[in-house]
Amino acid sequence: MLARRRLSLGYLLTAGIAALVTGLGVLLAVSGTVQSLRFPRLLGLGLSLKADGFRAVYALVAGFMWLMTSLFTPQYMGHGHRRPRYLMYTLFTLGATVGVFLSDDLITTFLFFEIMSFTSYCWVAHEQTPGAMRAGQTYLAIAILGGMAMLMGLMMLRGQLGSLAFDQLASLGETADKSALYLPGALILAGFGAKAGMFPLHVWLPKAHPVAPAPASALLSGILTKVGIFGILVISTRLFFGSIPWGNVLLGLGLINMFLGAVLALFSVDLKRTLACSSMSQIGFILVGIGMQGLLGEHNALAAQGTVLHMLNHSLIKLCLFMAAGVVYVHLHQLDLNKIRGFGRGRYGLMACFLAGAASISGIPLFSGYASKTLLHESIVEYIDHLHHLGQSAFWYQAAEWVFIISGGITFCYMLKLFIALFVEKNNQRQEEFGRMGPSMTSLSAVALGGSALVIFLIGLWPEGVLAPLANRMLPFLQAHEPAHAVHFLAPVNVIGALKSLVIGAVLYITVVRRWLIQRDAHGHSLYVNRWPEKLDLENALYRPLVSLLVRLGSLLARVLNTDPKSRIHRPFVDLISRLGVLCCQGLDLLMDKALYPLFFTLGTFFARVADWLVEGSVLLMMNTVFRRARETPPLVPPVGNRFTYSLGRVFDGISYKVRRLFRGNTAQSPRFIYVFSSLWNGIHDVARRLLRTLSFSLILFALVLVVLLAFLMTR
Repeated sequence: MLARRRLSLGYLLTAGIAALVTGLGVLLAVSGTVQSLRFPRLLGLGLSLKADGFRAVYALVAGFMWLMTSLFTPQYMGHGHRRPRYLMYTLFTLGATVGVFLSDDLITTFLFFEIMSFTSYCWVAHEQTPGAMRAGQTYLAIAILGGMAMLMGLMMLRGQLGSLAFDQLASLGETADKSALYLPGALILAGFGAKAGMFPLHVWLPKAHPVAPAPASALLSGILTKVGIFGILVISTRLFFGSIPWGNVLLGLGLINMFLGAVLALFSVDLKRTLACSSMSQIGFILVGIGMQGLLGEHNALAAQGTVLHMLNHSLIKLCLFMAAGVVYVHLHQLDLNKIRGFGRGRYGLMACFLAGAASISGIPLFSGYASKTLLHESIVEYIDHLHHLGQSAFWYQAAEWVFIISGGITFCYMLKLFIALFVEKNNQRQEEFGRMGPSMTSLSAVALGGSALVIFLIGLWPEGVLAPLANRMLPFLQAHEPAHAVHFLAPVNVIGALKSLVIGAVLYITVVRRWLIQRDAHGHSLYVNRWPEKLDLENALYRPLVSLLVRLGSLLARVLNTDPKSRIHRPFVDLISRLGVLCCQGLDLLMDKALYPLFFTLGTFFARVADWLVEGSVLLMMNTVFRRARETPPLVPPVGNRFTYSLGRVFDGISYKVRRLFRGNTAQSPRFIYVFSSLWNGIHDVARRLLRTLSFSLILFALVLVVLLAFLMTR
């Protein structure tokens, strides 16, 4: 209501609440104390919150990201629609996200997780274009399926362990049978992995980010994916600590995410889609770190440090890059590289901010992303050395190391592609127009984007003094200890490892991007092309056809099991008579000669059919005589709108006419309220129809999952 009356106050309130959350996060992170809060009777099982090292830091990160995007929102949404609605759901999502990061048991996590899923849906569908509604449909469907899988896993886990509190899960997981925990663990992993963008549940991520507003895309990529990682960390470090099979599964999924996301980003020619696919790839790096924690067991200090630091770095990097993409979109309303190329030429502030994010995510030394990727790479090398020390083969993990290095090279390649397209190359048609557009950012946007880039650069200058201590404060939550010796990030061996990826990326840019992903048009101009086959889209090729098939099978089964509506009243009576007839025949068969049995059976069947006909005929007779509906006169169709809007409009038209006549106004110019109310009604009906169309698809998926859940529980 406040934003509807005065939009500037809505922006101020959103930024103020985000600043308050940031300030409280700073107090919790700096104080070093542990704060807890519990509501024991709420929702039966109770809700519990706790702020320790890791959770306090990520509450601070969430507040900082919301604050920066709140400062950027006025410029981006300056000519947008439904801005009060966007601000309201932004605050709702902030509360739910902080609730997840401060939760102290899986029930509390699940509650805030589901709230966050539904409030963030409004971000994806905010523009209400066909593409946005379809992406929102996919996002909501994945959220519902993931939530149902997670709920099933939580019920099974609570039945086996008796508690879902974080502090108790570790001790209960040590004494429980690991084989019995894999099924609920896999279901919970699917629920959290769907939000994190984990393969094969990643299909929403490359489609939701491009259609959402840029501030929302920054939060979807930078912080909401970390909500899924948070849940994966909880079950991995407590239920499956030191589990080799679990670690291998997460390592494999991480490698697929890492490589596939990088390849998709390399092929993309849409700025925000490239950044979205990049998020999928960076989530793969984090999953590799979680998998290495499981494989290394008690010696997982480097893997744990790399995991939490890459989570932090990726959040800040995507905050910077998506806001930079938002600056481009505000001015051009385009995201295609062929249409936005050259926009950043001469805009050195925007170039510096984008360069900070691109260099950090590429793992270039002296930027924050280099430190976290170095730690993750060192954890893989450490495990390979451990296997060699035990005399075991490390071939597959050596292959994983090369996938890690090559994926880092592809990351540098597509970020180099974006940077050259935006800030080096010239536009084929509009370069002079770009030069006349003036400043690209307002003062608030410059503070938001410049502040985010400055943080990325500053924390990467001295990782031993900033990032390593920060990671050590978060390690207790991951059941990990500080490393035995400090890591020298700029040691030659670590720098050489980073240079391998950078060299691979440069070679790929020269050989693949310049020679294959760029072609010449009829006028000799170079154009970026997307050569990724559309048939490889999992959503369109697999998931949607599978859902349609399940719906058709369910409909066919319902038709088979459904009886004629006219027979519902007398069917139990007829069935009862038939059963009594059969029982009588069986009794007579024991007392009389078997030759009389066919006769009695025929008579019983005959009388049953006669009774069926009599009842059915009686029902039809009553329906056509006593209960026959009187013919209704056709309703009068109003000339404009419906009866309600037409009647209400005529009343207001009459009042307006009399008021104007009383004050001697021009009655000929009196507004026609019948048209106003009719237009308003049609607008409301159109919005409701769109929402119901989206929700109907999601409810069908919900019903299908619920049927599977009930069937599973009945077979237990």
